[in-house]
Amino acid sequence: MELIHSKDCRLMMQEMDDDTVSLILTDPPYFIDGMGDDWNHQKLKEKTKKSGVVGSLPVGMKFDKQQGKNLQKFLYPIAKEWMRIIKPGGFVLCFSQNRLVHHSAMTIEDAGFEIRDILAWRYEGQAKAFTQQHFIRKRKISQHEKERLIEKVGSRKTPQLKPQCEMIVLAQAPREGTFVDNWDNWETGLIDVSNPYIEPEKFPGTIISASKPKERYGHLTTKPVDLLRHLIRIFSYENSLVYDPFAGSGSCGEAALLESRKFIGTEIEEAMAEIANNRIERILTDITEPRGSARISG
Repeated sequence: MELIHSKDCRLMMQEMDDDTVSLILTDPPYFIDGMGDDWNHQKLKEKTKKSGVVGSLPVGMKFDKQQGKNLQKFLYPIAKEWMRIIKPGGFVLCFSQNRLVHHSAMTIEDAGFEIRDILAWRYEGQAKAFTQQHFIRKRKISQHEKERLIEKVGSRKTPQLKPQCEMIVLAQAPREGTFVDNWDNWETGLIDVSNPYIEPEKFPGTIISASKPKERYGHLTTKPVDLLRHLIRIFSYENSLVYDPFAGSGSCGEAALLESRKFIGTEIEEAMAEIANNRIERILTDITEPRGSARISG
């Protein structure tokens, strides 16, 4: 059963009916250091694995104001389609690179959604700040000048604190009537906090702790299934449809099926879509109850 289609989401959504999706949970391209709409996970792995440097700068330090503009230009027509296919009151949970999260939020808001909050996935990352001695020594200046600069710069590093969280934009489609009326008609718009997947003894908060996954399935930005199950359980209803436009290695699909939701995803890279579908097939064989699939027009 192919739940993740090897297709551009912009084409796939044209085949989807209005007001059918309850939750969009996705991790779009970050639009930094080659992670744009020309994303190719294999090229990115080759680009960064040897030295951790993009050009002359450490990975993640290549700042360009155009990145945010490019992200908005790319995301806006996609978010407009989200507005069409999502049910009134339905939620969007959109992962974003921290320094561009405001661009993601503004774009989703411009598409017609209400920005409800910014959530934070908390994890234990690795320090990425670079010392400057290596870069100074590569300069075409005298040895005396190199030593002077090294002494003056000292142990200072590039402005990168240890990463410990990633932002998630929480947006909601406008409701029809009151919260109760909208739930009665669409079964969307309200959240379920009665049994959160992570820290079930606590009322769920905006900061969610989950370890990075050990198995990445060949993808650079794989998200932990536990985190996705937690979000799906809170922001959607059993047997409702979850859609991931940028399905990657299939983590969202796995989480949705484990949480007794219907699921559909799109992944533009054919090789990654195949990995994701193989992963989904393994999950389906472990689930005894039959799962429905998305309703597609045409």
